[in-house]
Amino acid sequence: MDDATVIPASTARYAKKREAVVAAATEILNHRGVRGMTLAGVAASVGLITTSVTYYFKKKEDLASAVFLSGIARYDAMISEALKETTPQARLHRFITLYLDMKAQIRTGAEPAIPTFSDVRALTQPHLGHVSAVYAEMFRKVRSLFDAPGFDWLDHRGANARTHMLMEQMFWMSVWLPRYELEDYPRIRDRFYDILECGLGVAGAAWTPSALEVETAAACDPQAASRETFLVAATRLINRQGYRGASVEKISAELNVTKGSFYHHNEAKDDLVVQCFDRTFEIMRRTQSAAMKLPGDQWTRLTTAAATLVEQQLSEAGPLLRTSALSALPEAIRADMVRQSNRVSDRFSAMISDGVAEGSVRPVDPVIAAQMLNATLNAAAELGFWVKGVKIDEAAALYARPMLMGVFTR
Repeated sequence: MDDATVIPASTARYAKKREAVVAAATEILNHRGVRGMTLAGVAASVGLITTSVTYYFKKKEDLASAVFLSGIARYDAMISEALKETTPQARLHRFITLYLDMKAQIRTGAEPAIPTFSDVRALTQPHLGHVSAVYAEMFRKVRSLFDAPGFDWLDHRGANARTHMLMEQMFWMSVWLPRYELEDYPRIRDRFYDILECGLGVAGAAWTPSALEVETAAACDPQAASRETFLVAATRLINRQGYRGASVEKISAELNVTKGSFYHHNEAKDDLVVQCFDRTFEIMRRTQSAAMKLPGDQWTRLTTAAATLVEQQLSEAGPLLRTSALSALPEAIRADMVRQSNRVSDRFSAMISDGVAEGSVRPVDPVIAAQMLNATLNAAAELGFWVKGVKIDEAAALYARPMLMGVFTR
């Protein structure tokens, strides 16, 4: 080995210890969010004192930023490897394979955990700006999965919408994947990829969602209507600035109420987040129920529910609360919110199963397909960030249709 390539022992030790600190911080951040991660807690988890951790990271924000950047680097490496394939289909299959291989290694302890990006907005500047810029570069690399002969019809907006949907599927998989055994991962990969490639509709299925009237809890109750206005404003702020960024002062200002009035209606900010989630799940359940009553087949009902919820996200009555807010909640409350989300997915699963039985939906894994549909619809809240100027009447076809009819479908 050339002397120029020899890494000094002190440098190697520094890098190894720094990686251990980042790995420990990742575990804590994934369970408690940025707000719940402290330098003292990270130090204790790796057998150091707090001042030893500050040798590597002066402030908590420096460490949190390093955690997110390490996760982006690992995604970037998988994408780079996948891009060696020659077709978009092969690239996507390779990306999913590498991702599930990594998740298997994490589960067995062979690799450190990879961070969830749900709490990125809890960072402050300049860390937030830097991490966001690096994430945007990674996003563009994922988008290049679609760069290939024969895909000239897919414009920038369409590619961005599909890339956003795809990345949300990868992120949300961390929530439902633990219910499966490691030996099932190859089967999950095949079913997950099959849904992304071919969608849910049978051959010849058309994208013709129906108009849907959804009854709201606030329709006949002035008090409920006032509360709905309150929760919509809070949801928008939390989605935009994250749990930590959406302070009580900012929420109160957004709602044009005093802090005292806020605490009169909410014992703590956690209570407000729970109410925003409750509103989100209730809207989804009401939409599902209304769609189930429509005439026609289950494919029509599924596409109608999906289109309605995407449009809800971009309307004055929206958005729904992003699942990214889950990481900031105490674990007991978070578990209950995940259970509620799973119940919404289970209703989609039942609709998909009925569609398979009647022949309007392809034979797919209904549980996995439902989780994927749920993730797609929740992430529609951020569609406007990735597709600038997107209009309500085009959003569902631009974003939900590729998931329901196949990400490579023209």
